[in-house]
Amino acid sequence: MIRKLALPLLAFAALSAPAAAQDTAGDKVRMVIVYGDDEVSPPQGDEIVVIARLPEADRYRIPETLRFSDDPANMAWARRVERLDMVGAFGTMSCSPVGLGGFTGCTQQLINAAAADRRDGSEARFSELIAAARAERLSTIDADAAAEQARVESLEKQYMEKLERERDGALPGEDASANASIPPAQPQKD
Repeated sequence: MIRKLALPLLAFAALSAPAAAQDTAGDKVRMVIVYGDDEVSPPQGDEIVVIARLPEADRYRIPETLRFSDDPANMAWARRVERLDMVGAFGTMSCSPVGLGGFTGCTQQLINAAAADRRDGSEARFSELIAAARAERLSTIDADAAAEQARVESLEKQYMEKLERERDGALPGEDASANASIPPAQPQKD
C-alpha cells in the first residue's frame, strides 16, 4: 500500500517543484532614470539599482523613441484629419489612376507638397532665428541710444566748460589781474 501511495506523491512533488521555484524570484532589480546631477536613493537590502543618467536638457522632452515614431497612435490630430480628407479622393483633381481625369490633381499635389516643405523646412527656421535676433537687437536699441546721448551731452558740457575757462583766462603775455579789472561788456541800448 505504501508503494501505491508513494508513486502519486512523487508525481505530485515533481509537478509542484517548478511552481515553488517561481514563488522565490531572483534578485530584486530597480531601474531608475536620472537627469543631470540628481541624486539616486541607495539600494535597500539586496536590491540591484540600474541607473540611466540623461542630460538635464532632456528632463521635460518627449522620449526619443516617441519623437520619431511613425506609429499612428503618435500622429497629431491635424494629420489624422488631413488623412480623412484624402479617404475616397479619386476622380478629377485627385492625382490617382482611378476615375476620369484623376491625373489632373498631380500638379496641385506637387504645389501643396512644395508649400509644406517651405513652411516646415530649415529655411523657415532660419528666418525665425533671424527675426528673433533682430528683435533682440532692437530691444536694446533705445537703452543704447539713451546711453550714447548721455555720453555725447557729457562731452559737450565738458567742451563748453573748457571753452568758457579759456575765454575767461589770461592770454599769453598778459597779466591775469589785468583781465579781472575790465568790467564785462554792457549791451548797448538804441
